[in-house]
Amino acid sequence: MAVPTTTSPEFRSEAHLTELVTRVRACRLCIEAPLRAPLPHEPRPVLRVSATARILIAGQAPGTRVHACGVPFQDPSGARLRDWLGVTVDEFYDGARVAFLPMGLCFPGLDAKGGDLPPRKECAPAWRSELMAAMPGIKLIVLVGNHAIGWHIPDRRGQPLSASVAAWREIFAATRVPRLFPLPHPSWRNSGWLKRNPWLEADALPELRREVRRLLDG
Repeated sequence: MAVPTTTSPEFRSEAHLTELVTRVRACRLCIEAPLRAPLPHEPRPVLRVSATARILIAGQAPGTRVHACGVPFQDPSGARLRDWLGVTVDEFYDGARVAFLPMGLCFPGLDAKGGDLPPRKECAPAWRSELMAAMPGIKLIVLVGNHAIGWHIPDRRGQPLSASVAAWREIFAATRVPRLFPLPHPSWRNSGWLKRNPWLEADALPELRREVRRLLDG
C-alpha cells in the first residue's frame, strides 16, 4: 500500500480533518454563546470522524456514560445498536470504516424526570456541514432518532418518529450516496415501541444488516 505524501489529496484530507476536530473539541458555544440556558457543565464533544469511513452513525447526543468515558455508544444502547447493525465491537469502533457524529456533540444534561435533554441547538449549525464535507467516503448514514432524521431529511421534521421509521424502505430507496436509513433510538426507554412494532426486527433490520455488511466487507 502506498504511503500518502504531504502533497497527496489523502494527506491533505486527513490533515484538514485533524485540524477541524481540534477546533470542534475546543468549542464552547453552548456556554459562551448559548441559544438557550448555558450548558450546566464543561463541554466534552464526543465524535469519531474519518476521511475513509464508509458508514456514519448519526446519533442524538452523548448520555451520561458516554460523557464520562468519551467513547460513542459505550453504554447499553450501543450494545443494542451493534445488534441492529449486525457488527462486532471491533467493527463498530473501526475508525477507518465507521464514523460517529451525533446531532449534539456534548451531553446536554438531564431534565426534571431524569431523561436526557434534547441535543444542544448550537452544535449542528456550527459544525455539521463542515464535518460531513470532510468525510467524502460516507456511503450510508444511519439516522438514530428523530433529531437526526429531521436534520438529514428536512421533509420529515416535526413528523412522528414511528411514521419516519416506518418509511425506511422509501427513504433508503430514494437516497443516493450517502443512502439514509432511519431508526428509533436503541435506548431501553424505547423497548415498548419495539414490542409494538415487530416489523423493525422482521423487515427493516435484515436489510440494514445486509447493507452494513456490504460496506464493511466491500
